[in-house]
Amino acid sequence: MALSDLNKVERNEAGIAAVLGVLKQRFGERLQTGQAICEQHGHTTTYIPNQAPDGVVFAESTEEVQEVVRACAEHRVPVIAFGTGTSLEGAVNAPGGGISLDTSRMNRVIEVNPQDLDCTVEPGVTRHELNDYLRDTGLFFPIDPGANASLGGMAATRASGTNAVRYGTMRENVLSLTAVMADGSVVTTGKRAKKSSAGYDLTRLIVGSEGTLGIITSLTLKLAGIPQAISGGVCPFPSVEQACEAVIATIQMGIPVARIELANALQMRALINYSKLDYPEGPCLFLEFHGSDASVAEQAESFGEIASEFGGGPFIWTSVAEERNKLWKARHDAYWASLTLRPGSRGLSTDVCVPISRLAECIAETEADIAEMGLIAPIVGHVGDGNFHTMVLMDMDNPKEIELAEEFCARLNARAQRMDGTCTGEHGIGQGKIGFIEGEIGREGVDVMRTIKAALDPYNILNPGKIWPGAGNRAS
Repeated sequence: MALSDLNKVERNEAGIAAVLGVLKQRFGERLQTGQAICEQHGHTTTYIPNQAPDGVVFAESTEEVQEVVRACAEHRVPVIAFGTGTSLEGAVNAPGGGISLDTSRMNRVIEVNPQDLDCTVEPGVTRHELNDYLRDTGLFFPIDPGANASLGGMAATRASGTNAVRYGTMRENVLSLTAVMADGSVVTTGKRAKKSSAGYDLTRLIVGSEGTLGIITSLTLKLAGIPQAISGGVCPFPSVEQACEAVIATIQMGIPVARIELANALQMRALINYSKLDYPEGPCLFLEFHGSDASVAEQAESFGEIASEFGGGPFIWTSVAEERNKLWKARHDAYWASLTLRPGSRGLSTDVCVPISRLAECIAETEADIAEMGLIAPIVGHVGDGNFHTMVLMDMDNPKEIELAEEFCARLNARAQRMDGTCTGEHGIGQGKIGFIEGEIGREGVDVMRTIKAALDPYNILNPGKIWPGAGNRAS
């Protein structure tokens, strides 16, 4: 079944016209309806077609978010929260039109509590902005998905990234939040305590819901101390399988690695050419260790010994910040580097996550699939927690190439689920993986989600057409 059939949302032309009139009167120039800005707010950084909203409102407070949501609820019009637009699965597209609620101006750091290692921020604060703000406190926010995403968007998609193996994902690092619900009411899901057994875990219900249950207007986040010392480096391996085996051994031995990333041979070629790196063009692990001067040196040496047991090395590491920053800048630029492997192409970027014991097997089968199907598709991943990404490069003017890329993605998702893994470790479902959610949690699991959605958003105005097939049907 085509993606357009799975996420189809009925347009409410009369309601859209009415709500645009209401919002124009209330917000003036902070409601924009120009084609370019609307397309920007339907933008996705992958191949999924752009589906623009009919208008964009730049909200500046929780109260203004409430006003927008209430107007949309009254006229039965979709409202889609927007942060920075870096999602990869079409999560901010507007298949039924409606209003994009841009939270970028809600960018205040409300409170920092250094002794408690937490802070409260508005959703438009980006992770770079927060860490710049925190620099003089000796603290930092460790979740690093690569893109300079907004923290509200990171919570909504349950993002993670390169530091997840040590610091966890957004699920573990959001203590509480406030959200505007579909009727315009405001819910606060908890306090600043590090744990609670008070009733349903509403924080975790909203985190990862992709804006379909509520629009986040503030978050209380865990912080971590900036390490005294950081070391990092790159280690080459003869094969991806041997690199993965080294990862498994490292984790099982309890070495507190902060980052451990895999780039296969094709991905390394792209990184070397794009970022001018001086490393071998073969499978490599990128690593980073946090701690004291003595501990990071000990951890690096211990990993080097493990790597040599699996044919890897030499492990070249450094504690010099400038050299480490160049390394991780190259890793974060993997998306753009990959596009240079086939100039003019677009990328279908996808991710899966499997139990770490199945990682080598899953990547090996995936590389065999890529070769068999004749694709150009580099692999990179947060392999310390069993998560890896592929990006299939394709000619968007060639329907057969798009079909082949989608077939590859479907086979990859099924492979991960067959290995007791997930079709998405951190990208979310959005639109791109909407056909695979039932294969992961079953029809009964999807029915439970439908029930929750219907109870909290009976008119289906919050980001409709996302997460599961048929999610775009409006309530009567």
